Amino acid sequence: MSVTENFKPTIVAFCCNWCSYAGADLSGTNRLQYPANVKIIRIPCSCRLNPMFVLRAFQKGADGVILCGCHPGDCHYTTGNYYARRRMTLLFSLLDFMGIERGRTRVEWVSAAEGAKFAATMNEFTETIMKLGPNRRLEDLRCRKD
Repeated sequence: MSVTENFKPTIVAFCCNWCSYAGADLSGTNRLQYPANVKIIRIPCSCRLNPMFVLRAFQKGADGVILCGCHPGDCHYTTGNYYARRRMTLLFSLLDFMGIERGRTRVEWVSAAEGAKFAATMNEFTETIMKLGPNRRLEDLRCRKD
């Protein structure tokens, strides 16, 4: 039995309070299934996600990190998701430089009315992380539970 057969990825989802978190709530209200190992962290706006939070999530044992925000043009704070998109593009370059696989991070725009899209996105992202296997690149050995 290999390590990947028992592998259950830990996924951190940073969700915008106004759209994506409401989409996750709608997903639960409609009883749509997505993996329980997706840990949702509510943030006021997608632009408030500091790239250090993503790096810290990987350091603390996350196998994948996804940022969900409002659709461009629909941000509660007018231009927040434009800043988030620009910031995440720079973070993707940094992660490539560090040797982190591109599939471990993702940005998705999910509105409050798209509960089905939220569940489908989380299921698809979990499948992608399952194929990539455990994150060993940025793992802090002090956080390992062996």
